[in-house]
Amino acid sequence: MPSYEQLRELLDPATTALLTVECQQGVVGTESALPELAAEARSSGALANVARLVSAAHRSGAQVLHAVAERRPDGRGASHNARLFRAAERLPVQQLSGTRAVRIAPPVEVAEEDFVVRRLHGLSPLAGTDVDALLRNIGCRTLLVTGVSANVAIPNAVFDAVNLGYTAVVPADAIAGVPADYTPAMVRNTLALVATITRTEDVLGVWKP
Repeated sequence: MPSYEQLRELLDPATTALLTVECQQGVVGTESALPELAAEARSSGALANVARLVSAAHRSGAQVLHAVAERRPDGRGASHNARLFRAAERLPVQQLSGTRAVRIAPPVEVAEEDFVVRRLHGLSPLAGTDVDALLRNIGCRTLLVTGVSANVAIPNAVFDAVNLGYTAVVPADAIAGVPADYTPAMVRNTLALVATITRTEDVLGVWKP
């Protein structure tokens, strides 16, 4: 874990953005297409920690971006080149544009100054979306990555952020995946090699007034 001074330097609100990944009703909400993941995000406290971090970012002036995965009702432009995409097409809850499923799930709050970036294809919140351009335009150097899932989208976001030149910071208690013991293994064996690993309380301590 980084020291307080190291974390304070990394998370300067003027050059830091907080990214929430797929914290949407159809993924982590009560009517999720992935009930096991939704239950883990809530029971582990990860979703509550994302909400706390978002509130702190709003107070401190750090930019917040919400990355949402969705699809058109006609499916045009959606990816079909992996088993995950084909399985998603058969789920009882679809992440359709304009529906409740793609709204940000409580208790995470969306402020007027937040960016909501939607993607119709792929696995990453950064690749092929507006996120990189938006981050560069606001002078971001550090990306704080939160949300789901530790299985796919979170490592994708971290790797893409690092490849694009950002410093990635991951609060390990503000991400979730399934099964429950997979997340700490992913953090320890993979994410810790490329990102700064921290905890929600430490970030809140840096950002407190």
